[in-house]
Amino acid sequence: MSVDPYLLFNGNCEEAFKFYEKLLGGKIVMKMTHRESPVAAQIPPDWQDKIIHIRMDVGDRVLMASDAPPGRYEKPQGFSVSITAKDPAEAERFFNELSKNGKVIMPLGKTFWSPAFAMLVDRFAIPWMVNCNQAA
Repeated sequence: MSVDPYLLFNGNCEEAFKFYEKLLGGKIVMKMTHRESPVAAQIPPDWQDKIIHIRMDVGDRVLMASDAPPGRYEKPQGFSVSITAKDPAEAERFFNELSKNGKVIMPLGKTFWSPAFAMLVDRFAIPWMVNCNQAA
């Protein structure tokens, strides 16, 4: 069994996933637009090239998403995608890239549980927590 995040975007899913793929070293293994789907005839012309489903593997984890149907997008709230860096330098890289044109909630800094922790909302409106485990 696995529990994996499924994110909804406001028409910029493909752009977000190309960014995440590069940043996280992931691999997009499946992408389908509405045009490519069996329900294409039911979708407005301006939405045909939006993502109906995308999946990216990141290590042994999965991140999935789609563009919310027209008129159904709601800004994400009440959760964060959590990413754990291998060291503080990697945490700083994740934080710097994810926070560009986004909103920093808690700047990257040392906490009692981590040498590098931050909270932010990226430019795609996705909330993130960047964490780094204590050295063993």
